[in-house]
Amino acid sequence: MSAAYRQTELEEQAEVIDEVAAAMAWHDGDAQATIRTLLADCQHLRQQLALAEISMSLGFARGWRPCADRTEDAQ
Repeated sequence: MSAAYRQTELEEQAEVIDEVAAAMAWHDGDAQATIRTLLADCQHLRQQLALAEISMSLGFARGWRPCADRTEDAQ
């Protein structure tokens, strides 16, 4: 593993930690409220994605269709 790759990986981990800290701070450290908000956001985005999928034609994205579930390569 190269030093540049490792540095990038560490920066990405720090960014994720900062996002978690920001979400927790938004809810004054209440983990359950943070999770509830994130789940509500996820539900809203899934509904929006479903509407977009219904209204998209196959030619719009050359056969690509959005998917609500994660795939192995997206993780």
